Amino acid sequence: MSLEGIAGLSVINVGQAVVLGVVEGITEFLPISSTGHLKIVEGLMGIPVDDDSVVGFSAVIQVGAIAAVLVYFFKDILRFAVAWAQGLPALLSRGGERVEQTRDAKFAWWVIFATIPIVAVGLAAKPLITGPLASLWVVAASLIVGSGVMWYADRVATLKRGEADITFADAMIVGSSQILALLFPGFSRSGATLSFGLFRGLDRVAATRLSFFLSIPALTGAGIYELKDAVGGEVGAVPLAVGTIVSFLVAYASIAWLLRYVAKHTLGAFIVYRIVIGILLFALLGAGTIDA
Repeated sequence: MSLEGIAGLSVINVGQAVVLGVVEGITEFLPISSTGHLKIVEGLMGIPVDDDSVVGFSAVIQVGAIAAVLVYFFKDILRFAVAWAQGLPALLSRGGERVEQTRDAKFAWWVIFATIPIVAVGLAAKPLITGPLASLWVVAASLIVGSGVMWYADRVATLKRGEADITFADAMIVGSSQILALLFPGFSRSGATLSFGLFRGLDRVAATRLSFFLSIPALTGAGIYELKDAVGGEVGAVPLAVGTIVSFLVAYASIAWLLRYVAKHTLGAFIVYRIVIGILLFALLGAGTIDA
């Protein structure tokens, strides 16, 4: 029996799942919009981009990319988690009284608090996110508009502050910027967080690492929340598993490459690429080559 047979009837087959896993793994952490690219590729393969199970599939395979972050930054994440756990009893026992926390414990709390805005908006705006805003017209426009934001951020960046200089305000502003990518697929979660990190004066490596850490709760939560739509809908379990595993493997390599790249380069190449893809997508939509 074929893998497709094992998986049952599925709106996404195993071969398509491999392709989408590769696309997700490459684009999740590059500032070029993973959601936008997934929707473009889904459209080209004739997959209904606004189907709830397809939207769920895209969210779930992101967990593969997040798993890559957990593995790649395991020592850092473990350090933050241990510091947070060690400081928690003191906070609970002292009630509302101020308790001094280590830098690592504070950073863990900052990531938690910085995730609240995107969770709130994601739950409140889900009908819009999976409905009108899922259109490829929105993706095309967001790719180009987001490029303008990235260009301006690169231009005004002072790059004077490193990871040790990150503050609670930085985490909240950068974390909240993820809402742009949530509402406008094509804007790019990575592009938004990198841009606002640069607006805050962080250097590119510090902004990139902050973006990675902020992605963990946001994307993991989204994947778990959408799992019921992906598995309970028209996407088989096997394509879902294959897409997630491929996403993990490709994303791990992508993380390592991006950190090396931003240490020595601006965001210029990504900006040009996004504009070209946005214009090409507008052309394909206008010609009726792909369905919005």
